[in-house]
Amino acid sequence: MLLEPPEAAQALNVDEKTVIRWIRKDHLPAELFQGDYRINPVDLLEWATERGIKVNPALYKMKDLDNCPLPALSQALEAGGVHCGVPGSDTETVLRNVVTLLNLPPEVDPDFILQVLLAREAMGTTAIGDGIAIPHVRNPILVQLPVPKIALCFLTQPVDFAALDGKPVQILFTIISPTIRMHLHLLSKLAFCLRDPRLRGILGRECSPEKIITVIREIETEIGRGPL
Repeated sequence: MLLEPPEAAQALNVDEKTVIRWIRKDHLPAELFQGDYRINPVDLLEWATERGIKVNPALYKMKDLDNCPLPALSQALEAGGVHCGVPGSDTETVLRNVVTLLNLPPEVDPDFILQVLLAREAMGTTAIGDGIAIPHVRNPILVQLPVPKIALCFLTQPVDFAALDGKPVQILFTIISPTIRMHLHLLSKLAFCLRDPRLRGILGRECSPEKIITVIREIETEIGRGPL
């Protein structure tokens, strides 16, 4: 499902002229179709998350071909794991090590996942500032997994992800999900949780898997289990 500028404007709580200006001047991803702009909702959410722009919850209520229940963010994080001391001095090496930690099923080629993650970074950084990045595949439907995974990795050294704030990245939340609907759901939940000082505080202090997941569960309990 692609959005027209008026729909994107509604999702971002701005007017249509602002969306057009963002497309032309601020690198909001969009494609021209018969002279009119069309926007991928995944691209819209990523772009807004990088810039700290709140998104209308209606965006997440997408119709999808599957009827799978949406997982909690904490469930996806438990599936992907919290990993301390992940090595790497550049983006490719770090992402290669992250893919290894995802423990993908045999039918999923890890080299393919790495190339897709690198291709996404080449399109534009997934760093959201303050030393945090959210690497992910652009088209989740390409990755057929039994459950979505989010791997939280603390790097041994900061790595330049060309973040908008200029800060190198030391914390990665890598999202791998089987459908666009799940991807939007998890990314929106993660963006919400990362605005909470409780999670920001513990991320800045230590790599403690149990404490981090406990804090995320607490935040999720407060906002509910459904899409934001």
